[in-house]
Amino acid sequence: MTEVGEATGEPVVLGQITLPGLRRSVAHARTFLRDLLPCGHPVLDDLVMVGSETVCNAVTHTASGRPGGRLTVALIADRGAYRLEVTDDGAGGARPRLQDEEGGEGGRGMRIVDALARRWGYREDGDRTVVWAEFAGG
Repeated sequence: MTEVGEATGEPVVLGQITLPGLRRSVAHARTFLRDLLPCGHPVLDDLVMVGSETVCNAVTHTASGRPGGRLTVALIADRGAYRLEVTDDGAGGARPRLQDEEGGEGGRGMRIVDALARRWGYREDGDRTVVWAEFAGG
């Protein structure tokens, strides 16, 4: 079976949604991502968990969580892999990073991302930040 994005060699946007920077958007993002891949797909649960964590971080730690803030979730297929991108309204120059484990409730989001994604990173997009994570195409 040929994966989406392999046949043409060009990235294919499977879906994209812009949400308000509110806590309830985390659940909307999970549902959106679940609907983009077939039930039982090998990377579905990991992709949804990483999406949930990155959207939650955008709402909690960036200007997306302020009144009028927004974030965008996109899933892209490219050369047999999936790339999840969450674009937030920026955090005044602060960037996502792995925090040392301290046993508390906070600071686990990017550790989860690091554990579940094949690789991850971020890039600047003007004042906004795009956090991306890649997964095997399955």
